[in-house]
Amino acid sequence: MLTNAPIRAYLPASNLPRAQKILRRNRRPPAQRRIRRSVIYECGGAEVSSTPPPTPAPPKATQAYWSVTDVEAEVADLKSRGVKFEEYNMPGIKMTNSIATGGGAKTAWFKDTEGNILAVSQRLT
Repeated sequence: MLTNAPIRAYLPASNLPRAQKILRRNRRPPAQRRIRRSVIYECGGAEVSSTPPPTPAPPKATQAYWSVTDVEAEVADLKSRGVKFEEYNMPGIKMTNSIATGGGAKTAWFKDTEGNILAVSQRLT
């Protein structure tokens, strides 16, 4: 099911203004928009999100995610194929059946064979 879902990458940035300056310099003109604490750049049909890491910073953050229209269906499909989802305890986020709801999205995380954290996410707004 993820075959047709766009994938988006994250670039964690502890200093978002500095990261924006570098990304703007590398992409002319900058195609960007802000969503909450993130700055999103469009690059060739894909998106790169520069976001401050949470405090305290976890050892790893989400590296990339698929933007989907039905996160529950994607999670069910991936689980049926043996994907093991991560369970996180985050303030203000409700976790049910491996899906976190909060911050305007429903998101579920899993790791690839290299330990990279990937996600499927559905925007609620």
